[in-house]
Amino acid sequence: MKTLVLVRHAKSSWDEPGLDDHERPLNERGLRNAPVMGHRLAERGTVPDVIRSSTAVRARSTAQLMARAMGLMHEHVELDERLYGASPETILEIAGEIDDSIGTVMLVAHDPGLSDLAFSLSDSTIEHMPTCAIAEFRFDIESWRDAVDADPVDVWFDTPR
Repeated sequence: MKTLVLVRHAKSSWDEPGLDDHERPLNERGLRNAPVMGHRLAERGTVPDVIRSSTAVRARSTAQLMARAMGLMHEHVELDERLYGASPETILEIAGEIDDSIGTVMLVAHDPGLSDLAFSLSDSTIEHMPTCAIAEFRFDIESWRDAVDADPVDVWFDTPR
């Protein structure tokens, strides 16, 4: 069994209009929501073995705040520049590269790729992933490479609201 947890970064700040999109930080709501969602995952019993995050500041910060809330260290957060603006196919490719000894992986990325992938994997029940939303998919597979073609056996979805 493999568990793929997709997380859209928490709410980001638009306070600095000239700031490059990649460098935008979290706003106050994002700083509050990320730990709350990390606690919800931990309470659910879903603590990732590996967290991979987009290199964007808002995604990195979300991943680090959630990791801390789940009792994990920053070392659990790996950065992958391919997750910034990734398509659903790229996100699944990244999941497919995970070592098969890993049971649960969290990928922190952006829309529209995350919503499109969640929509596809959830058989159209998850239409949109708002900021800091979590979509968890459990697959009855032994290799992460098989996630590309597998249908999840269980889907869970949660948002900060």
